[in-house]
Amino acid sequence: MVERVGDIDREILLRYVIAKLREAPRLAQNYTRIDGSPTKYRRAYFRIKKYIDDFLIGNIENRFVVMPGLRGVGKTTILFQIYEYLRDDKKIEQDRILYLSTDELKVYLGARITEVIDVFIDEVHQTSPVNLDKELFILIDEAHYDKEWSQTGKILYDQSKKVFLVFTGSSALSLEMSVDAARRTKKETVFPMNFSEYLILKYDLFPPGGMAESLRELIFRGDEASIQHASRNENELRKKMLRISKPIKKEWEDFLSCRGFPFGLGIDQIDVYERIFSMIDRVIEKDVFSAQSFSTKTRETISRVLTFLALQKPGGTSDSKLANKLKTSPTLIRSILDVLEKTHLIFSIKPYGGAGKIIRKPWKYYFLSPSINAAIRFKLGTYDTKDREMLGVLAENLVASYFFRMKETVNMPPGIFYDAEKEGVDFLLQDATGENIIPIEVGLGKKGKSQIGKAIKTYRSRYGIVISNTTEKITIKEDIIYLPIITFSFV
Repeated sequence: MVERVGDIDREILLRYVIAKLREAPRLAQNYTRIDGSPTKYRRAYFRIKKYIDDFLIGNIENRFVVMPGLRGVGKTTILFQIYEYLRDDKKIEQDRILYLSTDELKVYLGARITEVIDVFIDEVHQTSPVNLDKELFILIDEAHYDKEWSQTGKILYDQSKKVFLVFTGSSALSLEMSVDAARRTKKETVFPMNFSEYLILKYDLFPPGGMAESLRELIFRGDEASIQHASRNENELRKKMLRISKPIKKEWEDFLSCRGFPFGLGIDQIDVYERIFSMIDRVIEKDVFSAQSFSTKTRETISRVLTFLALQKPGGTSDSKLANKLKTSPTLIRSILDVLEKTHLIFSIKPYGGAGKIIRKPWKYYFLSPSINAAIRFKLGTYDTKDREMLGVLAENLVASYFFRMKETVNMPPGIFYDAEKEGVDFLLQDATGENIIPIEVGLGKKGKSQIGKAIKTYRSRYGIVISNTTEKITIKEDIIYLPIITFSFV
């Protein structure tokens, strides 16, 4: 009689596991090579590599890593770079590293992660998690396709100190974790590239040490010491950027409009937009519909919501306004916006004020990378690099996405809002205390001081910040700090 695991023959699962172990080196090579050259490493790789190094010398605390992120940001590539590091640098035997895509597992076998891991440890290694005497590494891609992934990881973490786990998935992955699992995990969210990472990957150009930290100090402290520190780093950065033959403004505009994702480094602009649009389709078809049940007709409405958000001029979007525009119900629009935020394709910024204002006033929505906005515009024939207003919209999106990323990774600022007052500034940030407001105005082209000056008075702020391309270096005039947008892009 054939032994079964759940509804699957154990023999079938064993053959599947052996096939995964056998094909992993070829898959790794496919993901970590471009025209024969190794792909460069993103920052998340180095953080996970350190956890592995610590694990191998006996520090077992950070051995359950969760890596959420939007599709296309390079999570699978990072997993295979980790695979090659384990095999080639740490000399871990091939049968001790299991790479598994839960998407594939669900489609072809209808099996669960726990069933595969059970066969891997029990059949391949002839033991149980409790009795393991050597380290095993389990790399699970697209974990969100198994609703029990966090419980599986938590149980395995508790059963054995010899197992190192990495789970990747959609940006909603961290929202799906049980409280018990969350206490055991180390979260490493992977975002689209910022300008600093783009220059590192393209030119091997590293910013001065502490560049991002000094800019954050400038934004959130705004005192003379932080301004001088950031200015010194900015000066060093300008010297380093002389290595780039292309004018840095042109390089930055290219990054702004189409180089937010690692796959865009080596291909032309049109191909980048096609890849981004394909990524958007996969997010809708796979992540959105796996996170929430919608009717088939809703697929078109989701696409139209994204189109509306890409093409609207700066300003808030209410559910009722959008519902009226698309001739559907505000309830459906709210559900669509909620699930799109869970995927991190978009994120929202709420109006500053009490609960009543947040409910009454529209929310602002931005894409996780301005490259997504540009790709949608390109697909619809409304992309024009000579349109300074469009570039201004992309620049505002870039600044918003940087603040969102900072909040998610370093918990600063504690609050990001927009100014709902008439002719209000683009952003209002809370400082570390949560009590003081820092007004921020963003733009390409000449920016007057009336808006930022008004906000400084309204919110009794010590200073405000204008992020624009009108100054070549960090400048302060009275209570306004002028921060070049290219410099800001290294935060």
